[in-house]
Amino acid sequence: MIEHSARRSAAILPKNKLFLLFRIGPERYALEATEVAEVLPRLLLKPIAQAPHWVAGVFAHRGAIVPVIDVSALTFGHPALPRTSTRLVLVHYRPGGNRPVQWLGLILEQATDTLRCSPHEFKAYGLDNPQAPYLGPVREDEHGLLQWIRVQDLLSDAVRELLFPERPISLGPIEAMP
Repeated sequence: MIEHSARRSAAILPKNKLFLLFRIGPERYALEATEVAEVLPRLLLKPIAQAPHWVAGVFAHRGAIVPVIDVSALTFGHPALPRTSTRLVLVHYRPGGNRPVQWLGLILEQATDTLRCSPHEFKAYGLDNPQAPYLGPVREDEHGLLQWIRVQDLLSDAVRELLFPERPISLGPIEAMP
């Protein structure tokens, strides 16, 4: 991975954060690295019937079943391109309430670079988009605009309940059937 550093004085370096950079088509986006648990190659997934088109499926990882969403499909309606730089990024997702933090998989295109910069360099862009609350502030640099994706705002309440049900399905009644 390549780490880009914003050109700033050493005095503000301790306040800088590390971001994982990725693209959706020509557009650039960033995830805060502290939200990233692991970066994996793209894997085969088991599809989830009747889920939104941007829910790519689930896979088993280290004893857990992990739901995966395609951020390209969520954001612009078309799935991520199958490039060698397309990654499955596991992030720490907090379903809310007293529920434990869980892994959520994100399919991200060109997720190969990082950037260390001050979070204060990201500025509100003046648009309240209730259909995409996960789209955070933007940062301008020599490559154009970079938009911060907020992991906790990726899922609507309905999709959160589909992927992380408060009460997991009990197999007891099914196993009791003759």
